[in-house]
Amino acid sequence: MYVINTGKSADTYTVSALELEEGQASTFTKGFWGSVAAQTIPMVKPPLLKNTLLLSFLYVISYITMNAFFVWLPYIVNAFMTSVVAGERHLTICEMIRLSANSSTVQETNDCSMNSQAMTLVFGIVMVLGVCNIFTSAITNCIGRKTLFVCMQVIGGSAALFINFSPFWVLSAILFMVFLSAVFAFGLLTSFCVDVFPTYVRAMAVCLTLMVGRGSAVVGINVLKKLLDTDCEAAFYIFGAVAVGGGLVGLLLPSDAKIMAQKKALNRNP
Repeated sequence: MYVINTGKSADTYTVSALELEEGQASTFTKGFWGSVAAQTIPMVKPPLLKNTLLLSFLYVISYITMNAFFVWLPYIVNAFMTSVVAGERHLTICEMIRLSANSSTVQETNDCSMNSQAMTLVFGIVMVLGVCNIFTSAITNCIGRKTLFVCMQVIGGSAALFINFSPFWVLSAILFMVFLSAVFAFGLLTSFCVDVFPTYVRAMAVCLTLMVGRGSAVVGINVLKKLLDTDCEAAFYIFGAVAVGGGLVGLLLPSDAKIMAQKKALNRNP
């Protein structure tokens, strides 16, 4: 494995023996629950507790903001395109949502309950985000994961904060797309989980932090729908501010250079 990964001779491999630390072996009983405890308890104790809390919090921020808007994306886009097709193009996105909700004209179709243009736009948004995700993956090593995460959250959240001031439907659509692009942060957070946790708890760390984030998504979904019905502007202000706040908290994440330095230090002291 060393030869294949590095291309160097096996004679240059510095590890000549492994010491089994029997004296430090886990005291947990064998079995399913013992295995769960052995992998979970170290994550809620120093020195891993800080990483657990930080990444769980950032997952909560990302899931509350992004997952909620993606769940209600067809509803928002349908209201948006219904207003555009009807000629009401000089309204803010929230005015479009209210106009669609208060409309007394209900058109029933046998094919799909959504406006056909809205369905096309939803597919288009997903395709554009997919292409942008590929581009983001390509530039991650150049910019750095920490910088990229912070920029995504701050720029995306700022777009949500400014969207209420746009009376132009094209600009509103662009700002909404920029806000949704913060969904790429999920992959970055998962990569941080893989790097900052030791091997023996790594799988559990990814599962646990993701579970915390997904659990919080239920709150975001219900709160967003309530706000869209009662105070749409507040929905974008609140969720945008939360996204920006997540970006600022992301400054606490370790940089790629720091992570690499820690790995090199461990390799020098196996």
